[in-house]
Amino acid sequence: MSISEFFTKNRHLLGFDNPSKALLTTIKEAVDNSLDACEEAGILPAIRVEVVPVAEERFRIAVEDNGPGIVRAQIPRIFGKLLYGSKFHTLKQSRGQQGIGISAAGMYGQLTTGKPVRITSRTAPKAAAHRFEVRINTQKNEPIITLDEVVDWESPHGTRVEIELAAVHKRGRRSVDDYLALTAVANPHLELSYRDPGGEEFHYPRVTEALPHEAQAIKPHPYGVELGILMSMLEATKSRSLHGFLQEEFSRVGAKVADEIVERAMLRPQAKPGSLGRDQAEQLLHGIAGTKIMAPPTNCLSPIGAVELEAGLRKVVAAEFFTAVSRRPAVYRGNPFLVEAALAWGVAGMPADELAVLNRYANRVPLQYQQGACAITKSVIAAGWKNYGLAQAKGALPTGPLAISVHIASAWVPFTSESKEAVASYPEILREIRLALQDCGRQLGQHIRRGKRLAEARQKSDYIKSYIPHIGEALREILGLSEARERLVVERLSDTLERSRKV
Repeated sequence: MSISEFFTKNRHLLGFDNPSKALLTTIKEAVDNSLDACEEAGILPAIRVEVVPVAEERFRIAVEDNGPGIVRAQIPRIFGKLLYGSKFHTLKQSRGQQGIGISAAGMYGQLTTGKPVRITSRTAPKAAAHRFEVRINTQKNEPIITLDEVVDWESPHGTRVEIELAAVHKRGRRSVDDYLALTAVANPHLELSYRDPGGEEFHYPRVTEALPHEAQAIKPHPYGVELGILMSMLEATKSRSLHGFLQEEFSRVGAKVADEIVERAMLRPQAKPGSLGRDQAEQLLHGIAGTKIMAPPTNCLSPIGAVELEAGLRKVVAAEFFTAVSRRPAVYRGNPFLVEAALAWGVAGMPADELAVLNRYANRVPLQYQQGACAITKSVIAAGWKNYGLAQAKGALPTGPLAISVHIASAWVPFTSESKEAVASYPEILREIRLALQDCGRQLGQHIRRGKRLAEARQKSDYIKSYIPHIGEALREILGLSEARERLVVERLSDTLERSRKV
């Protein structure tokens, strides 16, 4: 059975388990690819999304970008072969990891409408624009080209992908509209326009002209390797000695560290890696665990940044208070990761007695489903919001006009499934999210407490203005004061009470 055939029967694993989710997943995969392509080419992304109804519960989606375009020879395999161009073995932050997403979206469209994926792409203003229509041979996991032509296309460079599919469009949370608004928050350098099925136009301008820091690919860190992976690496390496293998295949392993690992493992430095069996590989793993090795480099990450994350949130939410934080990089299973969080308090239109809105992101991509199974949700619930002046029922999100955004950036995000909808609950990740939320929570707590103090002060001031004149009148009648004397007494009493208040 080919990988295409497997996912044809198990498309729910990729996020195509119902019509509304299929529409969202298809657009998400196309937008992710466009963003990755633009950023890798050093181009500020400008993306247009169109959703056009063609029949009842059938839509044609189009996603067009201003990226570098795709070389003609690569187009059929990118859109007609699952796992083609997989970044599975590349350790650096990127939205796509497995090389499945966009080809699986095309396969879903093919299954539900019988229509091929249409791709138009140009690599440079003087180059020809090519248009392909591609189907997938699911038995062989190979592309079938049904159209290959040169066309006139006004865009100087970029790619346009069109897929027709059976789907349902809905509004509100977990909709395409919601996903695109959240994508604009997590990608403040993105210029995004969107035409919904009703023909209404939406525009999200970019709020920064700076591209994200370019993530660099790194080698795996020894602490993250498992026995089976280590055995495969020993068989596949071109290194002639165990000592050389450790230095060439892992990050943060120099000659001195390699010496220590080999010594602790009680193996020969000159041993041929391919000759080591399972027992020797296990010895090597113990040697690695017993050796102190520097944490992996973090230049494989490209975080949003606290200032940019807050700016993105301000772009889509009107609120009285904003705060954001970006944590220092940390490590789980040898993989670097970094957590960022932002809060918006006093969100316009949000009732004070409803649960906060939680927006989750992984590598700048909004996570729309499986919120309850996600490490981000668990950390938000465990953050202790009562300490910051918010109401919170046991096991629930905090209550109030609050929007919470949490972003995890990692060389390898540990998703709970291939559809990449929830982050697994590694203790290191839970801890970093909680600390980021607590940093934001302290800022929010100060704002709420200050607001309460100001409200109390205003109330006291109102009392003074209301009652002191009556006291002055009573004193004038009891003591027989003149009007001038009464005004003087009222002024002194008001001044004394105002100065005694602590704001």
